[in-house]
Amino acid sequence: MMKVQNKNNNGMNLKKQMGQFPNEKRKTYFSTLPNYTNGKFQNILPTPALLEGESMTKLLLQTLCKIENVTPKSPIPFVTTDLKNLKPEDNVLVWFGHSSYFIQIDGKKFLVDPVFSGNASPMPGSIKAFPGSDHYKPEDMPEIDVLLISHDHWDHLDYPTVQALKDKVGLVICGLGTGQHFEYWGWETEKIVERNWWENVDLADGFSITLTPARHFSGRLLNRNISLWTSFVLQTPFKKLFLGGDSGYGNHFTEIGEKFGPFDLAIMECGQYNEKWPYIHSLPEQIIQEVQELKAKNFIPVHNSKFKLAQHPWFEPLELVSKYAEENSIPVTHPMIGEKVNLDQLGEVTWKKWWQELM
Repeated sequence: MMKVQNKNNNGMNLKKQMGQFPNEKRKTYFSTLPNYTNGKFQNILPTPALLEGESMTKLLLQTLCKIENVTPKSPIPFVTTDLKNLKPEDNVLVWFGHSSYFIQIDGKKFLVDPVFSGNASPMPGSIKAFPGSDHYKPEDMPEIDVLLISHDHWDHLDYPTVQALKDKVGLVICGLGTGQHFEYWGWETEKIVERNWWENVDLADGFSITLTPARHFSGRLLNRNISLWTSFVLQTPFKKLFLGGDSGYGNHFTEIGEKFGPFDLAIMECGQYNEKWPYIHSLPEQIIQEVQELKAKNFIPVHNSKFKLAQHPWFEPLELVSKYAEENSIPVTHPMIGEKVNLDQLGEVTWKKWWQELM
């Protein structure tokens, strides 16, 4: 009897983690928007999941081929930073591996795409965090003014994490449709702000967040693109940051750069790519072009060093993008997990290539 009960509980938990489709009120509004057609949000450019001529069958067969170093041979190094006792005047960014990071800037605290459960999948143990990369947990987080969610994929919207953070978060800002998940999970509607691309959220006191396009897709299982994927422009009283969600290369980087650049810093998704799906995840050499088009003075490559979601050596994104940045004289910041990045000294620090010690 106990086994049946546990099985039922697991099923209920999975159903809860799935979230909820947008309700009729949301869909009625979405249908009035230019980037929503036939019940789905659309990219600016045509964006097939795979390169022309490729198939999912061929891709699955490729995953059976042995590729060296897709996971690290030793634990990922990390630094323990006491986020709850930062000085109020500290302007810092702390990366937690993959696409999760914390920003304290000009007196406000932001948390982006936190995944602290150790998994990038609803099935425990199927996509586990690399040893050493899962040091930070919800209980390590301070009170958060704004939680930003770029899209609802499992490696960006982690149900156990956001539920553990519920009482610490003042406001959630996300793309259209993603807020339905939070409502289903019991969050107060007053805490949830959903916007479309190019729409602005005024946070007062010189702070604002604008949702900007990305070239990707959304979905927590079989139903794709019923919620919006996005990047963000964070304007503070003294700085401007680009917070990039998952994206393939596209003309939106030039448009964002022209409308909002130059940026003091761009956080760029760099990892989990494949030449067979170049439209939804940028390749390392494309990151450099994107940074230039954004008019960013410095950038941090994220979306790496925590989960294996593609068939490339785990260290390759950092190794290649740092090489290309140096060749193009573009300042790049690549901290260890948990290491403080001083946002007032960008470009003044020489960062250790920490991953090379694990290659």
